[in-house]
Amino acid sequence: MSIDFILPDIGEGIVECELVEWLVKEGETIVEDQPIADVMTDKALVQIPAMYSGVVQKLYYKQGEIAKVHSPLFSMTTDEESSSDDIEVTAEPEAKAPAVEAAVVSPVASTINDAKVDNTNKTATGKALASPAVRRVARELDINIHQVAGSGKKGRVYKDDVLAHSQNGQCVAPGVVGSTVIGNTRVEPIRGIKKIMATAMQNSVSTIPHFTYCEEIDLTELIALRTELKEVYAKQDIKLTMMPFFMKAMSLAIKEYPLVNTKVNDDCTELTYFDDHNIGMAVDSKVGLLVPNIKQVQAKSILELANDIMRLTNDARSGRVASEDLKGGTITISNIGAIGGTVATPIINKPEVAIVALGKLQKLPRFNEQGEVEARSIMQVSWSGDHRVIDGGTIARFCNLWKSFLEKPSHMLVHMS
Repeated sequence: MSIDFILPDIGEGIVECELVEWLVKEGETIVEDQPIADVMTDKALVQIPAMYSGVVQKLYYKQGEIAKVHSPLFSMTTDEESSSDDIEVTAEPEAKAPAVEAAVVSPVASTINDAKVDNTNKTATGKALASPAVRRVARELDINIHQVAGSGKKGRVYKDDVLAHSQNGQCVAPGVVGSTVIGNTRVEPIRGIKKIMATAMQNSVSTIPHFTYCEEIDLTELIALRTELKEVYAKQDIKLTMMPFFMKAMSLAIKEYPLVNTKVNDDCTELTYFDDHNIGMAVDSKVGLLVPNIKQVQAKSILELANDIMRLTNDARSGRVASEDLKGGTITISNIGAIGGTVATPIINKPEVAIVALGKLQKLPRFNEQGEVEARSIMQVSWSGDHRVIDGGTIARFCNLWKSFLEKPSHMLVHMS
């Protein structure tokens, strides 16, 4: 029996999504719960699973097109074993649409599932082995990824393979060999995460009077402590980075300066103070900038923070962050120094009132107390504050306290409750 698979209600008020990639092709035999397509919403990358086993008849959308919720995504012929009750459920999407998980909670499970999908694609459909991020690069360069020679295991195609293919002049129109198009342009709609980021940044800049305060922090002692501890906890599968220390120190400083952990209403008549310190971290993911946040940092240990950070970083980089992890942030850290650069002017993540950008770590000469020059590990940090709420003196004193905890980890220890 031929039926239409209805794109289910993904939640969060989503009414449409971009078809990023089909994981099956017309005529392919599929099984229940097999991944069918990756779609991009305004929140995250979502994988749509099959409800039943059968054969795919028709795919109703092309890659890059916008699919509507509660509309047919593809048609299929179900196995004979499927009951009439099952078919009826599929035909009534508004009432009984299947739930779709917008996030893979376990990074390990995500990796395993991705591997299974790739293997299925290779054997059943003959598709090139490549991640969604690599396929997106190929689409942006108008390259047929099936024509790219993969350098990875079993012919897996990497981003560098796609770029090399493009630079070798192999990205040409069908039937045209060796020609090069110069001075052309390409228009790409701003959708999904990029659209949300663009709108949020535009609103922040247009409605919040920013001011920036820069300082340098000597992290020599903290780095020594972290180096001593990280190998010990690595045996427990805990990745101890610098971020848990930055977050915990920030939380301790917020206790003394709660004004930086607030939000102001649109007409600037009310100020809301948050008891919880839900500290966000900007992550450069494959679907765009995501800012998941760690809830209740004030109540967590360094090790608990390390585990939360590791989980959210993995989820964000795969584009599959749970919506709950993206909500409720009260202040944000942007680690731009992980890519490069020393000083930045970060844009406040509205409705928060403060954000800090961490610059890259540098070995620089500094005078010690004896007047001698020695190498120290220095990081530049740049704070942006909402000048309707925070004045320069407040952000400077808050930063000084935060800095003192980071420069003297023992100072941080005695302030922990």
